[in-house]
Amino acid sequence: MSWKICVLFAGLLWIHPVSSDCDDQKKKELKNFRKCLAKGTSRHFIVQNSVNFFTDARTVWKEGKKCTGNRSQDMEDLPGNGFISWNQKLIKNDKFQKKPRCIVFLKENTSQPECFEEEWPRMVQHDGSHLLLISKWHTNRNFQLYVLTGSHCNTTLTNMKDPNQNCTYNYSGEGPCQVRCFETKEMCKETRYNKEVCSKIDTDIKDKYIINLTNTTENCVKCDNPEKKPGTHVKMNVTVNEEGGKVGAAQAAEIMNNMADFINSFEGNSAAVSVAEGISGVLVKIPDPVDIEEISFVYSSPHESMNIVENSDYLGKFSRSVSVSKEAFEKAVSLNITVPFAALFRFNNLASDELNSTVLGNEVLAVEMGTTISNLTDKMSIHFRNVTYEGYPSCQSWNGEGSRPNWTDYGCETIEKGNNITCQCSHLTFFAILLAPPNVTISSSDLKNLTTITQVGCGFSLFFLSIVLFMHSLLRRTNASISTRILIYLVVALYLLNLSFLINNFVAKVGNAVGCKIMAAVMHYSMLATFTWFAVQAFHLCLQLHVGGKVVIPHYILKVSIISWALPGVVVTVLLILGKYGEQVIYTDNPQDNVAMCWITDIDVHYIVNIGYYALVFIFTFTAFIVVMVWLFRLKRNGQVLTNRHSIGVILGLCCMLGIGWGFAFFAYGVLQIPAYYIFTILNSFQGFFLFIYYYRSSHSGETASGSQGSNSSSSTLKSNLDIFENPYSNRLETK
Repeated sequence: MSWKICVLFAGLLWIHPVSSDCDDQKKKELKNFRKCLAKGTSRHFIVQNSVNFFTDARTVWKEGKKCTGNRSQDMEDLPGNGFISWNQKLIKNDKFQKKPRCIVFLKENTSQPECFEEEWPRMVQHDGSHLLLISKWHTNRNFQLYVLTGSHCNTTLTNMKDPNQNCTYNYSGEGPCQVRCFETKEMCKETRYNKEVCSKIDTDIKDKYIINLTNTTENCVKCDNPEKKPGTHVKMNVTVNEEGGKVGAAQAAEIMNNMADFINSFEGNSAAVSVAEGISGVLVKIPDPVDIEEISFVYSSPHESMNIVENSDYLGKFSRSVSVSKEAFEKAVSLNITVPFAALFRFNNLASDELNSTVLGNEVLAVEMGTTISNLTDKMSIHFRNVTYEGYPSCQSWNGEGSRPNWTDYGCETIEKGNNITCQCSHLTFFAILLAPPNVTISSSDLKNLTTITQVGCGFSLFFLSIVLFMHSLLRRTNASISTRILIYLVVALYLLNLSFLINNFVAKVGNAVGCKIMAAVMHYSMLATFTWFAVQAFHLCLQLHVGGKVVIPHYILKVSIISWALPGVVVTVLLILGKYGEQVIYTDNPQDNVAMCWITDIDVHYIVNIGYYALVFIFTFTAFIVVMVWLFRLKRNGQVLTNRHSIGVILGLCCMLGIGWGFAFFAYGVLQIPAYYIFTILNSFQGFFLFIYYYRSSHSGETASGSQGSNSSSSTLKSNLDIFENPYSNRLETK
């Protein structure tokens, strides 16, 4: 028997025939085939043959070289004869024995073997051409393939050079034996799905790449449709309790947290998942990390089923798409996720947050990968295309904690172009696009201007308020009058308010929920205390006018201090317990310029506690302001003429001391809203300065005793408040 025949049959002892049934033996064959392709070099051989099987080139040589016999026998009719004789020539050299190659023998026009869903290539004949069908599994790996078709390949193969060099597609295109050499990754790298060409081939080529071996130039046609329906449909056994037709936030978070366990019990690679009415999802598993790439989920309406798209070029025809980047999958693998997966769930009936925010399309999306994914540089993208909405959109996320969603724009960027909205987020969790009503937003330029004026103004006021406190602590703390002490308490409240406002935005940017709540509570307390001291100032002025400066109420300062400091503390404590503080976003016409701050998150609480309370304070303080203005005019009538400089100083001091300027912010609506905001910020920028001037003038007006001690003449009863002008009501008071 010829030594070549001995080599052949010895090799056949080590071949793996490919059967059609998917049993344990078949699964073992698949494992062996993967090992055959994985070990040694990435150069492998595909040979047209009459039987489907595969083997290892080095194994054939090791067993075949033991045989001896007649070497002249013709082997042209034996399967793979040309390759074996050529391979014998190559692997004599030790360096080739160290790099075994996988040899795959293919019979044309046979169906895909069971279990070998992606790994096994196929060869078909169509319109006189030999076509090789490979899958994405091959194109994701950089295999160098030598494909042999035709007959009488002995001579061709014997004359071939070392395949480690000079791999060109038209390796040998003449004669009955054709040899093609190419790299799978590069060959089909730029190809796109061609439905027209793929539909003409009468065979199952779903998810395949077609290479025409008869063609002498490089070619690759993609029949792997990038849009895929989930492989199966499964029902998630979860009991969903709805209240008022809404799914609770805690239950939605529980569904996503259990996704990793659900994935482990699921055997397929993709599935559509149904949970309950208004809750649906889709998941994808990637068993082999080599196959990791960006995955997108798409659908066209809030209630339509979701599909999977593997090429971002095809996302434009869908109104909604969610893309999970390759980096996210790689991070999941690095965090010890055995089988990377991505699950997208859509909640059309999730309970609202405390602000009852408007969610675009009532669609809340949740992405889960079995671990915490954050700080992505290649961010996850959510696209809403050709959508109609009213208001200003903002991409928000929620970490799944709490009994109600607590939306924040931290880590998400909103890109708005016409009717298209894109969210780019650096982490994975629950997502929604919130719509802010147009009447609660301002332009980006106005917000920037107001922010600059406010920050400069707060710093300016803090400087002069600090001087007032410093002067008082050194010069007048021991012998200060009641009026001065009340003024100092107001200065302290304003100092806290300006300071907390300056650092508020920095705390909001940190993204710490607890820190933001505390910051909001401190600023709210300072503001309510300031309002209360405005009212106390007004009360004290009126009381002085009424009693001629002789305040005889026992423990007067103690009583007003308890009311002004303790009452706001009670209100803030209650709101803090109720969870009414958190991050609030000021929306602009440009979502990128939106500003976050720590403040009250419930709009109803804001209107009742802030607007309502200041409305009462404003009515009282403005009434006191009118009374004092009348008093000034009576001074003029009695011959004590105020100069214009003194009059302006007194009026500005009173406005600051009574908080009249705050009315511009709280009562600004319609077309006057923005001008009122500018007036408010400018006036309050000088509030600290005018209070400093007021304090300085009052400290030099000659008052050294407390208001309750009075004087022989009522003409000096208001020196510390309104300079040194005589009280025009003194005659009326004395006659009483």
